[in-house]
Amino acid sequence: MRRVVITGLGAVTPIGNDVKSFWEGIKAGKCGIDKVTHFDASELKTQIAGEVKDFDPSVCIEKKDARKMDRYTQFAVVAATEALEDAKIDMEQEDPWRVGVITGSGIGGIDTLVEQHNALLNKGPGRVSPFFIPMMIGNMGAAQIAIKFNARGINENVVTACASSTNAIGDALRHIQYGHNDVIIAGGAEAAVNELAFAGFCSMKAMSTRNDDPQTASRPFDAERDGFVLSEGAGFVVLEELEHAKKRGAHIYCELVGYGATDDAYHITSPIPGGEGGAKAMELAIQDAGIKPQEVTYINAHGTSTKYNDSFETQAIKSVLGEAAKNVAVSSTKSMTGHLLGAAGGVEAIVCSLAISEGYIPATINYQNPDPECDLDIVPNEGREQEVTVAMSNSLGFGGHNATIVMKKYID
Repeated sequence: MRRVVITGLGAVTPIGNDVKSFWEGIKAGKCGIDKVTHFDASELKTQIAGEVKDFDPSVCIEKKDARKMDRYTQFAVVAATEALEDAKIDMEQEDPWRVGVITGSGIGGIDTLVEQHNALLNKGPGRVSPFFIPMMIGNMGAAQIAIKFNARGINENVVTACASSTNAIGDALRHIQYGHNDVIIAGGAEAAVNELAFAGFCSMKAMSTRNDDPQTASRPFDAERDGFVLSEGAGFVVLEELEHAKKRGAHIYCELVGYGATDDAYHITSPIPGGEGGAKAMELAIQDAGIKPQEVTYINAHGTSTKYNDSFETQAIKSVLGEAAKNVAVSSTKSMTGHLLGAAGGVEAIVCSLAISEGYIPATINYQNPDPECDLDIVPNEGREQEVTVAMSNSLGFGGHNATIVMKKYID
């Protein structure tokens, strides 16, 4: 099995449109949640979201091309471009058949779907755009990244709801380990802050209604949590076979060493009581990494700020780590970013990579009222300067999808 390292990072988030500003925001405990501005949410029970601010796709996409992309695809291309530039990979020097792209998006081009459905109803079928289908479909983020960089290796989009981009990164790990590709740009993008998605989530009663205080609405593991906050953005990493990275003198953030994926096979939205499915994904990832549970330094939890998710994930962590669970730092950066759905795992993989490379564990902000059912070291409100040798990232999605990846400090 070939070793795989992370050599590039790229992000578009509610707290920063590049990795530098995103990470500075994370370390400062910045919250990117506020009143919805993309549409009139006044008639909805939830009126807050983690919107990407001042986004300009022209930083790396020609305007004529951007007009043919849904917002989620624009996020994907911009974040992937930053990741590839950060990795300092010269595609002119690469075999394009050995460079792949694996994205994750739970919903895809729903902005385009809403816009074109309105055109159909208000103006008739002749006014539906010829670009409607290629703008809407979920694989187009991966396709546009490949087109931009002439990446001709594996190219696919994973759709496993909120686990999508963690599955994408895990699948990319396997393709490089098995020798199918040398470099894969992997991560996820989502742009679902619109009236249709909001109406659906509101009907499910899944989102926070703390409209009067958006900055404290996302409060994972807090006893007074009342639902997740919908957000948008993208997070991508460049995965690279170790010898390939060393040969070109690449900067290595960390090594990706483990991946586990399962399904609860229980319910379309609720996680299984006790978190058995998530626990098995963690167990498999730890086994795959060849480490012991007590070696895990930090867990970036799925931590959505919903009652059942946070308590069941806590139970899952305790069942896998046993006595070691009390010594592991746990945080949910969704307290700052909100929940980016299919893009969450990509963004949180960046957090883990930087936690390892910089020796810093982010906080769970808005943690004010400890929940006795969530009795872990939640890293409350302020981050910690601490060496991180092994980090684990969990993503749990509707449909019972569970995915976990394990990263560790790179040692030659």
